[in-house]
Amino acid sequence: MRRVILAIVGTVTGLVLLLSFKTQGTGSLSSPPAAISDGTAGTTGTGTTGSAGSSTVTGDSASTRFGPVQVQITITNGKVTAATALTYPTSNSRDRQINAYAIPVLNKEAVAAAGAHIDMVSGATYTSEGYATSLQSALDKAGLT
Repeated sequence: MRRVILAIVGTVTGLVLLLSFKTQGTGSLSSPPAAISDGTAGTTGTGTTGSAGSSTVTGDSASTRFGPVQVQITITNGKVTAATALTYPTSNSRDRQINAYAIPVLNKEAVAAAGAHIDMVSGATYTSEGYATSLQSALDKAGLT
């Protein structure tokens, strides 16, 4: 009878320890991913025009299941020349791991695309959808719909 009780207590203790164990991510995102640009200089503040005919426009924040996503674009001569995500989910190590990969890809897609119809990033569906929504908002504000 003693062995049975000891085995049950040991099993329950092991399960509690196992289920309460939290893993650390493989890396952390200490700074946001860099904006993707085509090299055009002369960008200025939100909604203003620089000497080279460029402007920076910030899209509305898009709510996702894991947190808000907000995109800022730079437009030069009617073309998106740079894009960056200002806000995106980073509340836990998994969010940071996913978005460390997804955000640079989405920034590149936004510059390459002619609109908000960008390719989604596998494994970052919610962030991709929020990014596209905020990107469309920025394009609307810039008059590039």
